[in-house]
Amino acid sequence: MTGAMTGAVTKGPRVAWLGDDFTGAAAVMEVLAFAGLPAVLFTEIPSPALMARFTGMQGIGLATTARSQPPDGMAASLPPAYAWLAALQPDILHYKLCSTFDSAPHLGSIGRAIEIGLAHRAARAVPLVTAAPQMRRYQAFGHLFAGAPGGVFRLDRHPVMARHPATPMTESDLLRHLSAQTDLPSALIDLPTLATDPDSALALHLAAGARLLSLDMIDDRSEAAVGRLLWQHRGDLSFVAGSQGVEYALVRHWQEAGMIPPAPPVPSAGPTDRIAAVSGSVSPITAAQIAWAGAHGFAPIPFDAATACGLPDALADAEARALSQALVAAAEGKSPLIHTALGPDDPGVSRFRAALSATTLTPDRVHGRLGAALGRILAALLDKTRIGRAVISGGDTSGHALRELGLPALTALAPTIPGAALCKGHGEGPRDGLEIALKGGQMGSEDYFGWVRAGGGARS
Repeated sequence: MTGAMTGAVTKGPRVAWLGDDFTGAAAVMEVLAFAGLPAVLFTEIPSPALMARFTGMQGIGLATTARSQPPDGMAASLPPAYAWLAALQPDILHYKLCSTFDSAPHLGSIGRAIEIGLAHRAARAVPLVTAAPQMRRYQAFGHLFAGAPGGVFRLDRHPVMARHPATPMTESDLLRHLSAQTDLPSALIDLPTLATDPDSALALHLAAGARLLSLDMIDDRSEAAVGRLLWQHRGDLSFVAGSQGVEYALVRHWQEAGMIPPAPPVPSAGPTDRIAAVSGSVSPITAAQIAWAGAHGFAPIPFDAATACGLPDALADAEARALSQALVAAAEGKSPLIHTALGPDDPGVSRFRAALSATTLTPDRVHGRLGAALGRILAALLDKTRIGRAVISGGDTSGHALRELGLPALTALAPTIPGAALCKGHGEGPRDGLEIALKGGQMGSEDYFGWVRAGGGARS
């Protein structure tokens, strides 16, 4: 493959990434693609025939549902994914984690994912790049801060993440948080060090045996410094863990070094009269988006998430009811939006938690059933209405739901807010070419669903 940045022949893509959920994995693709670097995200290890449709890629990703898995589930599912990506011989192999560091020792363990990855990519140390200033994610002196509608908050005081239903964040020092998930020795390269002599600091940390290197990042300058450090030391740091901030930093360095030109603006995909959407998020940000949508041509339709904890017949009945209501709404010219909750205080959340406590099913199994149910509703709705554009909201929901659509590959189509672009789906079935956006629960403007209906693109 010919490297687009240097003209040199390379053995593989510049970056290969393994996403811990589908929304985040798609976000990496959009950073590369909208910078002018061809990229594709696979939702499963592709067949040779599908792989042949995507030659010349500078970025190749593989999405998983690792964020919603316990450590033993990750130990079973991640090795084949890492092995496939490592065999592509990328310059950098990236484990993509959430920019709000969603994880716990028992669920979505980032430490366990890094340990598994090191068995497939023998790096001297693993940089940890979680911040992404474009998304209002900032790291200073090892502590992560994240934006919300009310401002920027330290992670353990964040109005969403401090109340996350699966992995509430009680610690903003990422290395301290990670120490409960792995025994790998760690070190921090902070903002003053990045601005003065990060190369010497890196050499000292490597000599001292550090295997995890947390990197601060808050602005353009520190982002460029991180990108340069990653790229120039990719021999020692060939395996990276982090958000799409990894790619933002690399792209900024490549542009500032003249390795790639500035990318032109990406146009809108154009408006459509209706879209279809499903949401498994309990975030108050998503709740505000659903409220906006309900006042602007969408039909919000509740789905009883508690049925995912019970007998299959109860879940099937709930699916049928939601689909019936969605078909009526679509026939009336509205955009159906099936949702499991309107924020964390929705009574449905309490019912779901009570049902989860009472069932013998594991939480990851229940969340998988719920996401798949939303995906089946969406698939049937698309097939019966011929709606050609859709949204899946909720990071943990997206992987299970998207797999029901039979779309094993995605490419970026048009931007919205960073991390939730409108994409094009690729597959062998009738939904090949579907335009679809994947959105994390705590992401997006209030009018996000309307923005996707309008085709995305830059705002004036």
